[in-house]
Amino acid sequence: MAGGDPVSALRQAAVDYLAVRRALGYKLRGHDRLLADFVDHLERAGADTVTTAMAVAWATAPAGVSSARWAQRLSVVRGFARHLRCSDPATEVPPADALIGERRRPTARLFTDDEIAALVTAASALQPALRAATYQTLFGLLAVSGLRVGEAIRLDRGDVDIEAGIVTIDDTKFRKHRRLPLHPTTVAALTDYVEIRERVCPFPKSPAFFVSTRGTRLQDVCVHKAFNRIVATAGLDQQPQDARPRVHGFRHSFAVATLAGWYREGADAVTMLPVLSAYLGHADPAYTYWYLQASPELLGLAAERLDRWEQQR
Repeated sequence: MAGGDPVSALRQAAVDYLAVRRALGYKLRGHDRLLADFVDHLERAGADTVTTAMAVAWATAPAGVSSARWAQRLSVVRGFARHLRCSDPATEVPPADALIGERRRPTARLFTDDEIAALVTAASALQPALRAATYQTLFGLLAVSGLRVGEAIRLDRGDVDIEAGIVTIDDTKFRKHRRLPLHPTTVAALTDYVEIRERVCPFPKSPAFFVSTRGTRLQDVCVHKAFNRIVATAGLDQQPQDARPRVHGFRHSFAVATLAGWYREGADAVTMLPVLSAYLGHADPAYTYWYLQASPELLGLAAERLDRWEQQR
């Protein structure tokens, strides 16, 4: 890279690259650390620009990780290298197939209505009372709204309009914003939670809607730990033939249940799919297809729709 200290220039270029991408709406979580580590790698080698060999050597340096992780690390460098290439023609952009990692998307566990009820009931047994109410309401909201868990725990009290029955989601993926109408029963559950929260924790340390027993915002790791505990309490971890229950399964279950409901009502599910995409906060309906797993009920409803269509031909 021409001009100045090569490593300092590369490090500044990494900062500029991340700033540009984030201004376009990309989150790029963890990329700061990875690119800083990659620049350190170049510095130790005395390199003044990015080469495919250097990038592959850095990407495959961690031992004991999957090939998919190596490929992911290389993809971070590829984006940075494409940015550098505009100002430094000597930069090599590693080929997309330089490292091919087989990454299997985990099969989501779809929860039935009875299983969701069992999970919410198990959450109500947590101690103390505020913790029980928080997780009971949080998991119930995830089940009926399809929110990402990160979106739910980032909600502030001002984002939940109890009177209007509206939840506002701000600054989510690609800086999309959306307002979600809620069913009256969901509004009633949120109202009950607010009453408990204000009685038990009248002066919280955080503006968060869902708070911990210390009045702070919930942490993602704590939510997953609590979920694993209630899964065990509900007995859903004793079915090895099924996919492991995960918090994200609420979002998958919501998407599949919504589509199945449209089929049962005779609605045009294909035409309605953009509505589901908008509710889930997807930039494109193509992303929503990842959530629409083939549940037995969904397959049966689709088959019935196909039979009726063929009979009408």
